[in-house]
Amino acid sequence: MECLAVMLLFASMADLQDAELPGFMHLSNQALEALEGRLGPKIDQNNVATERLGNFGNHSLMAVHRRGDGEAELHESQADTFIMKSGEATLVVGGAVLDGRTTGVGEVRGRAISGGEMKSLSPGDIVHIPAKMPHQVLVAPGKQVTYVIVKVDVK
Repeated sequence: MECLAVMLLFASMADLQDAELPGFMHLSNQALEALEGRLGPKIDQNNVATERLGNFGNHSLMAVHRRGDGEAELHESQADTFIMKSGEATLVVGGAVLDGRTTGVGEVRGRAISGGEMKSLSPGDIVHIPAKMPHQVLVAPGKQVTYVIVKVDVK
């Protein structure tokens, strides 16, 4: 009985500690794998499913699962960091967005990138894309990719 009381005390202290860490988030590999499983069935007509994981003032986290190419994009005031979880993709960076259109404040999307460099991405890779740099994720037919994006405001 005394052992149970000590275990409950430590458990309640852990809960208090988490409450004292505002803005703290821990995503275990197991949690990311479960997230990947949830996103698969949510794939839309653009072959992508996303889930916002958290907003933290000047930055946010988002999970992305793709089964096809994404649009070319450029963020005027946000840098992206991709953390590759599973699958393979090609990232096109630099160059110019073709047929660019404004889709939101500081957001430009287009059909492709002209003059960019191609980079192969695989699990464990981390990529930083500065604000104002065109980028596009390409996924080969029959393949899929899951990654987490850290979006940082750089205004």
